[in-house]
Amino acid sequence: MSTRPAPLDPARTTTLLCDADGTLFPSEEPAYAASADVTNRFLAELGAERPFSPQELQGMTNGKNFRAAAQELAAGYGRELSPGDLDAWVEEEKDVVTAHLRTVLRPDPAVRDPLVALARRFSLAAVTSSATSRLGACLDVTDLAELFDPTRRFSAEDSLDVPTSKPDPAVYAFAGKELGVTPDEAVAVEDSINGALSAVAAGFPTIGTVQFVAEAERDARREALREAGVVVVVSSWAEIADLLGR
Repeated sequence: MSTRPAPLDPARTTTLLCDADGTLFPSEEPAYAASADVTNRFLAELGAERPFSPQELQGMTNGKNFRAAAQELAAGYGRELSPGDLDAWVEEEKDVVTAHLRTVLRPDPAVRDPLVALARRFSLAAVTSSATSRLGACLDVTDLAELFDPTRRFSAEDSLDVPTSKPDPAVYAFAGKELGVTPDEAVAVEDSINGALSAVAAGFPTIGTVQFVAEAERDARREALREAGVVVVVSSWAEIADLLGR
């Protein structure tokens, strides 16, 4: 698959493929904070000599789900996890993080209002590395659930025959096939580098967003998203609505 950005043509676009964490809601930092205890216990079993902060863990695995991160971390320690052990850690991390996100995320008019406007013209779908249950919980508490029908939510953890994670393009390819849309008809929206690489590799023109990126990190993220092949980088969902001609 090519990593060259596909052209963005709002006149032909029918569908928005929206990443979730860090794109629809600011869930990445609280998720890593909640995940840190589980991840550090996991790393201790692998032989880690010290615990890692949530910020360090985010830097090590940003844009990947826990399954992919755990496999990568285990490989770094020369270990291979059994499917049963991996599934147990994934389930524990998912439950802990989902419960925490339910308590900290809130509706955000700066996201919901532009999305409501966009939904009048485009079909919306969520395409995430996270588990479906975590996605559903986040959509519920941010008052976005009604905009993303359950049949239009795609998870690299749960929707595929073999679980994977971005930057693997499989979840975007699957979403496009299930929705019956081609790269000429759908546009992806991503905040992370791994997410952008996933969408671009699947052939979809991709909008990069830094709405929930810390101000001090925005310039570096913008440049990295461009290098990943996004068509344009914006600072808000309002800019996306304007760009696509709401």
